Amino acid sequence: MTITIRRATPADAAAYARIMGDPAIFSGLMQMPHTNEEIWRACLVEGAAPGKIDLPLVAERGGEVIGTAGLHPVGPALRRRHAAVIGISVAREAQRQGVGSALMQAMCDYADRWMGVLRIELTVYVDNVAAIALYRKFGFETEGRFRGYAMRDGRYVDAFAMARIHPDPPSIEPRGNADA
Repeated sequence: MTITIRRATPADAAAYARIMGDPAIFSGLMQMPHTNEEIWRACLVEGAAPGKIDLPLVAERGGEVIGTAGLHPVGPALRRRHAAVIGISVAREAQRQGVGSALMQAMCDYADRWMGVLRIELTVYVDNVAAIALYRKFGFETEGRFRGYAMRDGRYVDAFAMARIHPDPPSIEPRGNADA
C-alpha cells in the first residue's frame, strides 16, 4: 500500500496522541508519557497560526496516520534563521516499512527547496540505532554527545547532537556582461 505524506491538521490530534502515547514510541522520543488528544490539538492549532513557518507532516497508509514529523525554526535568534530542527515518530506497526524515509525525504525537500535552510538539527538517544541509521541515510552527521542529556524511565541517558548541511545550497546566478 502507498504511503502518502501531507501537512498535519488539528484533526490529526488523535493520531498524534495514539502514536506518541505508545510506550514503545515515546521512550525513543524527547516527549513525555501520558499525552492526550487535547495536548496535540493545541500544538497543531498553534503551529498553523499565521506567521508560523513550522511544517507538521503526517504519513498515511490506507487512510490511517502511521507517522508524524515536524520541521521547526530553532528559535527567534536572527543569526540562527538558517537552521531548523526536526522530530519524527513512526507507529510501532509501521516501522521498517519506509515510513520514516518518506517523512525524512519530505522534510529535507521542504527545507532545501522552499525554506532556504542551510542546517537541519536533531537530538537522538544514543541507543536509538534505527533512528540514527535513518538520519545518516539522509546525510546527518553526529556532531557531539550530550552526557546525561534527558531523563528516561528514571535514568539519565545520553543523546547525540546530529545535523545535516544542505548538500547543494542555493545561490544566485552571476550577471553576465550583456545584462549589466
